[in-house]
Amino acid sequence: MTDADTSSAGARADESVEEAGALARRVAANVEQVIVGHRDEIEHILTALLGRGHVLLEDVPGVGKTMLAKSIAASFDGSFKRVQFTPDLLPTDITGVNVFNQKTQEFDFRPGPVFANVVLGDEINRAPPKTQSALLEAMEEEQVTVDGDTHEMPSPFTVIATQNTVERDRTYELPMAELDRFMKKLHLGYPGQDEEAAMLDRVVGDHPIEELSSVATLDDLRDARDAVSNVTVEKAVREYVTRLSGYTREHAQLGVSPRGSIALLRAAQARAALAGRAYVVPDDVQAEARVVMPHRVQTTTAETTGQDVVSAALDTVAVE
Repeated sequence: MTDADTSSAGARADESVEEAGALARRVAANVEQVIVGHRDEIEHILTALLGRGHVLLEDVPGVGKTMLAKSIAASFDGSFKRVQFTPDLLPTDITGVNVFNQKTQEFDFRPGPVFANVVLGDEINRAPPKTQSALLEAMEEEQVTVDGDTHEMPSPFTVIATQNTVERDRTYELPMAELDRFMKKLHLGYPGQDEEAAMLDRVVGDHPIEELSSVATLDDLRDARDAVSNVTVEKAVREYVTRLSGYTREHAQLGVSPRGSIALLRAAQARAALAGRAYVVPDDVQAEARVVMPHRVQTTTAETTGQDVVSAALDTVAVE
């Protein structure tokens, strides 16, 4: 390959990254027609989408978790399904089931709501672990196995799940194997007074979600994901991610898994693309580490949280 070819390929890559960043900003602006404030959380969800990850939204009821997920999904022209998790929900209610067809004398597979481009798992911690586990294979391998037959998920495929932080006696804790499959865990919090006043002004009459239209196609999202996966990550940055994960393993009962390191790297690539850069810098890693790593860390005392361990890692581990 000549220098001219190399230069041309680099220019195309930079252009693709710029287009991916523009896509994310366009979707964020669209979502903000419905969601007041929470720009950081919107960007975190979009970088998870670009980084091929899933998102868990955790907070008290009524702060807009479900509406945020629906607004993100409505901004793309793909399929969207919602699963309302309840204590009596069965795994087959999510994945689908084989039904005997009397005409053909064969079993036909009827896909469940998990077969969509964006799946909203609402109040996921209200279902028992057996039902929650129905998502594990889909989230990790983008396929579902029913009665020995494997069915591929649509592409792209993303799960956005919500759970509330109250009524602990009526909910089930998500197992670590499931938590680890979520790229990010986000908290919304209550809006400020000005933001809440603006929100009330918007919902007088028709709700803005009813008029929200898509601003991107699935092909746009696929192209953006491909561009993000090619964002350059130098050896020094990769080693920095490794050292951060190593710190959590040395200072907690359970530290960040290799899957978590991969998730952090992909999220940092998406963060770089959002900024219009075709390469990752340590600031990208630090911005994403605070939402990618803490839910993967288990501590031995209630006084120390996963967030504390990750904050200490960011303060202690040097960028070399």
